[in-house]
Amino acid sequence: MTRLITVTGATGALGGRVARLLAAGAADHGAALRLVVRDAARAPQLPGAEVVAHPGGYADEAGLTTALAGTNTLFLVSAAEAEDRTEQHLAAVRAAVAAGVDRIVYTSFLGSEVGATFTLTATHAATEAALGDTGLRTTVLRNSMYADFVPFFATPTDDGGAVIAAPAGDGAASFVSRDDAAEVAATVLLRDHPSTDGRVLDVTGPEALTLAEAAAVLTDVTGRPVRYEAQTVEQAWATRRPSGAPDWEVEGWVTSYTAIAAGEMAVVSDVVRAYTGHPATSVREHLQRHPEDWAALRP
Repeated sequence: MTRLITVTGATGALGGRVARLLAAGAADHGAALRLVVRDAARAPQLPGAEVVAHPGGYADEAGLTTALAGTNTLFLVSAAEAEDRTEQHLAAVRAAVAAGVDRIVYTSFLGSEVGATFTLTATHAATEAALGDTGLRTTVLRNSMYADFVPFFATPTDDGGAVIAAPAGDGAASFVSRDDAAEVAATVLLRDHPSTDGRVLDVTGPEALTLAEAAAVLTDVTGRPVRYEAQTVEQAWATRRPSGAPDWEVEGWVTSYTAIAAGEMAVVSDVVRAYTGHPATSVREHLQRHPEDWAALRP
């Protein structure tokens, strides 16, 4: 009997990667693939994949329930950062239950415990708790910060260099390649093995880098001199508040760095190797493979 794997977020960077990997391997694992997207025109064109348009997103609980009908395994990609993201996620979990989904694989974030320093992980902690209450088969993938974020930490300076100014102290983060995170997710989804039921997997890179070390990698890869400048929390707020972003979002940006300072982002696991059969990709390797990620830093 063919089982149906449904992917949300397939128009995004992670969901799109996972969808492509599933399309390549689904038939060999007796699976069919459905992509639930807001805009069908933006969905990746993949052989054998059914595309279901659901413009209302996770907040449209009734509509999502209909879109998930017949799903055996749901890949629930976390929503874009928003003030109501927790409510969106809880609605999505309820919709999955109402649709009769058997199994949910959810993309969480490293260190998403109640009371974690990084404020935006509160959504993930609440979602993980809600998943545990469903009684369904669940697997939580706690992805570390993505390696492709590293260039965006750096701001070009007038002298031709760039600076990563942040309140991360001397803390380190185990940046993971989004390619690796997608491969782990696709493997978990296709295997459909009880050994992953109830598991919380930390998906990390092969090492934890300080931001000074990350700046050195950027210097080597891009050819532009990049340095790290440690800020206080007050300085971080002062330099980010002029962006016009709401306070909850600025707080998320700032606390993502203070979580690094607190040592909460330094976990290094062997999950990538265990589920893909190859070593995790370093930040340097990822950026060398994806020059498009640092186009803004070209000298």
